[in-house]
Amino acid sequence: FMIEEDMNYLQLEKGESILKSEIIGIFDIETASVSISTKEFFRRKEEETGVISLSNDLPKSFLLCEGEFTDRIYISGLSCESIRKRLESEKGIGILWKK
Repeated sequence: FMIEEDMNYLQLEKGESILKSEIIGIFDIETASVSISTKEFFRRKEEETGVISLSNDLPKSFLLCEGEFTDRIYISGLSCESIRKRLESEKGIGILWKK
């Protein structure tokens, strides 16, 4: 039998895939992590084991996702632009991008 590739998922590093519908936002880690409230949010999520690091390299972005049972932060070595291109090339979910 043949399995069709599911276009509802975004493929990230380390074989991790996430549902596109669960993505709340994609952020540049360098600019977004400057805020005190963002640092506090990260700290709380780390305590809840809601932070998943997908890169062995210097992180460039993070994805905030809200699932049915849990919220997660995925830390990625991919840039926001690379993730955007993956979403577009995989018939993305219609995220509006501000420059």
